[in-house]
Amino acid sequence: MRRRVEVNLDELDQIIDRSTRAPLSASEGQKLKTALHAMAEKLVRKRSTEKTSAVLPPDAASGKPEAGASAPVGHGRNGAAAFTGANRVAIAHATLHSGDQCPECRQGKVYRQKEPATLVRFVGHAPLEATVFEMERLRCNACGQVFTADEPGTAGPEKYEETAVAMIALLKYGTGVPFKRLERLQEYLGMPLPATTQWDLMAGAAELLRPVLEELIRQAAQGSVMHNDDTGIRILRLAREPGDKRTGAFTSGIVSLVGAWTLALFFTGWKHAGENLSEVLKQRARGLPAPIQMSDALSRNSPKVAGIEPLQANCLAHGRRQVVEVATTFLKSTVMCWRHCATFIITTRRREHRPCRRNNGCASIRSKAGR
Repeated sequence: MRRRVEVNLDELDQIIDRSTRAPLSASEGQKLKTALHAMAEKLVRKRSTEKTSAVLPPDAASGKPEAGASAPVGHGRNGAAAFTGANRVAIAHATLHSGDQCPECRQGKVYRQKEPATLVRFVGHAPLEATVFEMERLRCNACGQVFTADEPGTAGPEKYEETAVAMIALLKYGTGVPFKRLERLQEYLGMPLPATTQWDLMAGAAELLRPVLEELIRQAAQGSVMHNDDTGIRILRLAREPGDKRTGAFTSGIVSLVGAWTLALFFTGWKHAGENLSEVLKQRARGLPAPIQMSDALSRNSPKVAGIEPLQANCLAHGRRQVVEVATTFLKSTVMCWRHCATFIITTRRREHRPCRRNNGCASIRSKAGR
């Protein structure tokens, strides 16, 4: 728990003024050092004190601290069954077959076991491999006619087949490998793949997948609960709408709960999370009740759509962190606030597990929340 430090700014100003005329006394130096360390701790301290036992004194914190979970039993290595994408090669016994006489005891017969012995070996390859087909050419020394061997059927009609395009997409958007880094790696391995070519391939593949994206957006708009937030991102050159004087760029994440499905959408550009959620909600079917929106309390996360006003469910974790900042200063109020929050959470969970007798399962919660 952080120690409480009383800081008198007027007194600190007087100490600093006196230091310009004469050396500081030991008590004045210690007081200035204490205040400076307290401010530095405030600036650099990580917000990792989420447990009540780490914020409040032992007598004020209710409940026992969580016991450390025991380490799982096992050696931590992956078994052969975990390599579902590996090439599997069946190796037959060199001398024995199923049904042969046992060479050890000479009395029984040997039979094939259900589970074979396994051996896993890794080899290295380039992320994208190129094959150069060299078709033989023959030239007549009389008429000059050139005869070229036919292209093999395994070559395919396209220089970059679908598997290569899919691998570039997985490396870039699935694991975060930049185009330029992949270009450098491919060049080192003797199979160059320029970053500009990678971008052209991704742009062409994106057009094929655009109908899928539009359908996912339409389905996400029908969700009963929607989470949204955004984070800053750096884009070298971003086209903006005329008259837009904002300079930031953001990636917004929207997670929509649609029945048993959870749909995640990401939008990158100059719009905030609330604006992107507004574009999604424009495709919401008429007649559906307003969705529950889960986010922090920033105004830019709230959508503005005519006829649709989501039920705001601001993030309690963000609010709790602000309470942590002043927990030791307002100890009694903090304890009462957290106890009320715990009671609310327990009551809500009980309602969720108890089936509602009304037509709409969450109508009772909505009506009480509205009141």
